[in-house]
Amino acid sequence: MITGTTKLIAHLGYPTESFKAPLIYNPYFEKNGIDAVVVPMGCRPEDYPAFLKLLFRLSNIHGALITMPHKISTMALLDETSTNAKVAGSCNAVRLSSDGRLIGDMFDGEGFVRGVLRKGKKVEGARALIAGAGGVGSAIAASLAQAGVEHLAIFDANQTTATALLDRLRKYYPQLDVTVGSADPEGFDIVVNATPLGMRRGDPLPIDIDRISPSTFVGEVVLTKEITPFLEAVRARGCAFQVGTDMLFEQIPAYLEFFEFPTTTADNLRTIAKLG
Repeated sequence: MITGTTKLIAHLGYPTESFKAPLIYNPYFEKNGIDAVVVPMGCRPEDYPAFLKLLFRLSNIHGALITMPHKISTMALLDETSTNAKVAGSCNAVRLSSDGRLIGDMFDGEGFVRGVLRKGKKVEGARALIAGAGGVGSAIAASLAQAGVEHLAIFDANQTTATALLDRLRKYYPQLDVTVGSADPEGFDIVVNATPLGMRRGDPLPIDIDRISPSTFVGEVVLTKEITPFLEAVRARGCAFQVGTDMLFEQIPAYLEFFEFPTTTADNLRTIAKLG
């Protein structure tokens, strides 16, 4: 039940037809008696800067979830951003502080890292390779750096994109050993596919499977299919792995903490969600 005391969390993006967050958050709020609601709000890019400012003038607004195509443009509209958001170059959550300031953070990478840790893989001191330096790859790189990886290798077909991420990592994590250029997975403890490869039938594999050690932990970000051809191949090699939807569910407890709501576990959210 939505009342005059309900805290409003906007889910901002365009278009909204594929939004899944309300089907996870709202059942959780209802079950736990939390007086809050997530509402999808479709906002075109040309209207977004003005709309975001007006949205946070509402007396019952609590925060916003940010998705495409607004994650990058949000950064310039905030009063404060986390280191993760600065390294990622994008933001997917905004909270209104008690003094009226807009505070932004990025949780895509946090969800990935929480999932890896919960599966028993050590991140601190590890060597990690990320294929794909776009939005999600940059977010994962930021969170792996925060979690204490020893070496981080970045590969992207767009050299400019990869170099820009390298520069941000070196600025905020000067002690981190970070390189750009190769997608060779040999010798890495953690390997991540943060490219779109695997979303469409017939896509080539993003990384040379034959050079991945069976002891390597492999992460996937593609959400359209749980076991992608890439994960099928690494599973056959004996690798432990994480599916794309794990990153989605693992980041929601971090969101709840950011919004100062009672938190929960990814497993609990999976049992409550009404994704159909």
